[in-house]
Amino acid sequence: MWFTFAAMKRVSPYFFIALLGALLFFHSLGKVALFDWDEINFAESAREMIATGNYMQVQINFEPFWEKPPLFFWMQSAAMLLLGENEIAARLPNAICGIVTLLVLFAIGKKTHDRNMAAWWVFLYTASFLPHLYFKSGIIDPWFNLFIFLSLYFLARFLTTKAEERQRWQMIALSSLFAGLGILTKGPVAMLVVVLSYLLFLLINRGKGWTSIRFYFGWLLGVLVVALLWFGLEIAQHGWWFVDAFVKYQIRLAQTKDAGHGGFLLYHFVVLLLGCFPASLLLFTRVRKPQTDTQEVFRKLMIASLLVILIVFTIVKTKIVHYSSFAYFPLVYLAALAVDDFSMQRISMRRWQMIALLLGGILWSVLFIALPWLGMHPEWLRIVLQQDAFALRNLDAKVDWTYLHMIPGTLFLIAVVISFLLFVRKMVKSAFIVLFIACIVAMQTLLTLFAPRIEKYSQHAAIQFFTSLQGKDVYVKTLGYKSYAQYFYTRIQPGQRKEAKDELWLLTGPVDKPTYFVSKITAKESILAEHGERLQVLYEENGFVFYQRKQ
Repeated sequence: MWFTFAAMKRVSPYFFIALLGALLFFHSLGKVALFDWDEINFAESAREMIATGNYMQVQINFEPFWEKPPLFFWMQSAAMLLLGENEIAARLPNAICGIVTLLVLFAIGKKTHDRNMAAWWVFLYTASFLPHLYFKSGIIDPWFNLFIFLSLYFLARFLTTKAEERQRWQMIALSSLFAGLGILTKGPVAMLVVVLSYLLFLLINRGKGWTSIRFYFGWLLGVLVVALLWFGLEIAQHGWWFVDAFVKYQIRLAQTKDAGHGGFLLYHFVVLLLGCFPASLLLFTRVRKPQTDTQEVFRKLMIASLLVILIVFTIVKTKIVHYSSFAYFPLVYLAALAVDDFSMQRISMRRWQMIALLLGGILWSVLFIALPWLGMHPEWLRIVLQQDAFALRNLDAKVDWTYLHMIPGTLFLIAVVISFLLFVRKMVKSAFIVLFIACIVAMQTLLTLFAPRIEKYSQHAAIQFFTSLQGKDVYVKTLGYKSYAQYFYTRIQPGQRKEAKDELWLLTGPVDKPTYFVSKITAKESILAEHGERLQVLYEENGFVFYQRKQ
C-alpha cells in the first residue's frame, strides 16, 4: 500500500504548519480598514489595474506610479477578481505568504539542521511580533523578503554543493530566479541585498567562497532574464521613460527623507529590538559550532545579510519600518539556533537572558494593558498632546473601551512571569512554549480587538466619508495632507477629465459635478481664509473637516 504511516509522518508537520498559518493569518483580514499610506496605496494600484485592464504599468489616480514594479499588484488584482475589491482581497496575498513562509522555514530548517530546530524556527517566527503582524497586512514586503531569503538560501546551497556541476547550476538558477522575482516585487534593492550579503560573507569567511567567474555571470544573467519579463516588455511597449522614472525614484529614496519619513540614526536597531520580541532578545547567544559546512555557510550568510540590512538602511535617509523587515529572517534564524540549543541543553541560559525576556515581556504587557486604560481615560493623553490639535481631536472618537480589554494584557503579563519562573527552574523547553504561545495570542488579540479601535481614532471618520460617496459621480480631494483613501474607498473610475486632478481647478474652476474636500482640523483656518467663499463646511469629526464646493 503506497500510503504508509511513515509517509503520513513525513507529511503531517507540513499539514499542521499550513493549518496553523491559515488559522492565524486568514483570521479577521477584513476586520479593519486599510491603513494609509502603503496598504491603501497598493490596494488602489491593484484596483486600477482591473479598472483599466492595464496590468503592465502601475498607476495611482490613473496616472503612472513608478515607485514599484507590478508583481505584488498582480497578486492583489487576482485576489480582487476572486473576492471583490475589499480589505480581505488586498491582504490575502500576504496571508498566503505567511503560510508559504512557515512551510519554507520548516523545510529549510529540517534540511539544514534537523526537525527539532525547524520546529523551533517556525514557532519563534510566528511568535515574534512584527513578523507575525506583516502577514496580516496589505504591504509588499512579506513576498519581497521571502524571495530575497530564498535567493540567499540557494546561494548557500550552491556554495556547499560538492556534487556534479549540473546541480551547482541548478542552485545558481534558483538563486537568480528568486532574486529576479524580488526585483519584480519591489525593485533592485533585492539584488543589492543578495550581492552585498555575499560580499560581506566572503569577508567574514576570510575569502572562502569565491567561485568561477562563469557562475557569477550565470547568476547575473538569470536575474536579468527574470527582471526583463517586465522591464523588457515595458521598454518595448512604452519606451524608456517609465523605467527611467522608476530608477530615478529609487536613487532619490536613498538620498532624501522621502515623504517626511526621517528618523534618528539607530532607528532600525530600535525597531528590530522592540518589534521582534522575543527573538531579538535571544539573538546575542553564543551557540554551539555548526556541525556541517552547510550550517556554517548558511549561518554566516544570515549574519552577513542581517548586518547588510542594518548598515544599508542606517545610511539611507528615509526611515520606514518596512525597510528593515528582511532582517526578520536572519534575526529569527539566529535566535532559533539559540532556542534549539537551550531546549536540548547543549548550552545553559544566562540569567541576563532570562531577565531580558522578563523585562521585554513586562514592557509589552504594560503597553497592552495601558492601551485600553488610556482609551477609557483620554484626559491623560490630552495632557501629552496639547501641541497637536489634530491628535487632540482624534481622541474625540467614540470607542467602546472597557476594563475587560485589559484582561489580555494582564494574562500576557502572567504568562511572561510564569515563563521566567520556568526558566529559573531550568524547565527551558516549557518556558519557551509558554512564552511563544503567549506572544502569538497577544498578537491575535492586538489585531482583532485593538486594531479596529485604534483605527477609529486615526482615520475612521475620513474612511466613512469616502465610502459614503462610493459609486457617486463626484470629485473628491484631500487638502493639506496626502492620502490614497479617497481613491480606493470612493472607487474612482478612469475617464475623469484631466482638470479634476488639479487641486486649484477643483477649488476655483468651473466644476461640472458635486465636489468634496477633506482636510485636517489644523488646516481649516487657512483653507477657509483663502477659499471660504467657495466652500461650505459640511461637518467636523475626530480631527477631520469635510467640505463641499458651493455651486
